[in-house]
Amino acid sequence: MARILIVEDEPDIALGLQQDLLLEGYEVEVVHDGDKAVDRAEQGPIDLVLLDVMLPHKDGFAVCRELRRSGKRMPIILLTARTHEAEKVLGLELGADDYVTKPFSPRELILRVGAVLRRAQSPAVAGSGRVLRGGPVTIDLNAMRVAVKDENIDLTPTEYRLLVTLIERRGRVQSRQQLLENAWDIHARIETRTVDMHVQRLRTKLGVAGGMIETVRGFGYRYRARDGDE
Repeated sequence: MARILIVEDEPDIALGLQQDLLLEGYEVEVVHDGDKAVDRAEQGPIDLVLLDVMLPHKDGFAVCRELRRSGKRMPIILLTARTHEAEKVLGLELGADDYVTKPFSPRELILRVGAVLRRAQSPAVAGSGRVLRGGPVTIDLNAMRVAVKDENIDLTPTEYRLLVTLIERRGRVQSRQQLLENAWDIHARIETRTVDMHVQRLRTKLGVAGGMIETVRGFGYRYRARDGDE
């Protein structure tokens, strides 16, 4: 049974989240500010953190940064009412695994929690000595290592799954729903910008090879069929 820590300063939202997660069979704890969140994470095992961005004493970004710097690797889902994409990217850069924008439906949140926990149990795609290549990008599936022109690239487990999915299906358009199913393990239809935000971040990390991931407007994304450096 997974233990989830809710960090939310609005009592009504915290109570609603707690009740929904308890009904799903999770163990749930609630704290209401950033300092207490860090203290609780240091005290014992937590399997997942639902972390509001706007918190007293220490905001969610600071909490996320502090947990990652201290070596805490439990999944973190940010809860944010902010609409600026740059702030969502900042959360991913600081080590968050996903984000959900307020207001959100309980069904979407439960799906995202379940998917993130499943990914944490098997965090990446491994292979038997198989190597994937896509232009300047090389993926060693056995070592789960990504390189661009022989320079290793540090990806999160989700970014890694996303890149593997795109390269394995190179030349074929992948809808956001297909990417949610393969990289996030979410098999229900939900409206989310998570895929777009992760693609944006993945392109940045790939640098000169980022242009290999093409946007197909109105459909989704495609890894370029022909090899070639950008």
